[in-house]
Amino acid sequence: MHPSQLTQLLGNIDIYLIDQILKGRLMPRMRVLDAGCGSGRNDEYLLKTGFEVFGIDQSPEAIEYLHNKLSQVTPDVSLKQFEVGDVAQMPYPNAHFDWVISSAVLHFAKNTAHFEAMVTEMMRVLKPTGVLFARLASDIGIGDLITPLENGWYHLPDGSSRFLVTELQLIEMTQKMDAHFIEPIKTTNVQNLRAMTTWVIQKNI
Repeated sequence: MHPSQLTQLLGNIDIYLIDQILKGRLMPRMRVLDAGCGSGRNDEYLLKTGFEVFGIDQSPEAIEYLHNKLSQVTPDVSLKQFEVGDVAQMPYPNAHFDWVISSAVLHFAKNTAHFEAMVTEMMRVLKPTGVLFARLASDIGIGDLITPLENGWYHLPDGSSRFLVTELQLIEMTQKMDAHFIEPIKTTNVQNLRAMTTWVIQKNI
């Protein structure tokens, strides 16, 4: 396959999400929620390959952009599946999704309580044995390089400020949500400028 064909197929999908697809955990016909979908970087590929995808984001502009994009590339998809809303208070029923994706969302939590509220809501809408896949900023490996601000926020060496979680926080939150790890916590250290962690947990029966 030519690289341009691969790019056309995959788009901007998260490489760490591809890893889950290759491992056979995320499969077509599953019902997936992209919580904090933004412009839908992961959604186009999933829709093209047979997933039932829903998305929610607090930005009307992002949802409008996503509607316009999807109407061109996946015209058979109901745009009502992608809506404006709050990840901490979603309109979906309990145990409705096989997977919830949270890509670069949780590190914008206002504080620890808000972080836990978003995670609790994501777990609520997951079916028994459903999977939460999250990519979020953490302090793992850069703890001595960040400057604490307020409410769990830190100033990072890359010049940004974000809500950061610790490894212990993710472990304790997994237990609190009655879930278990299906992947060890994996963190990419971006040249000591920031650390991005992949957190993949499965809801217990």
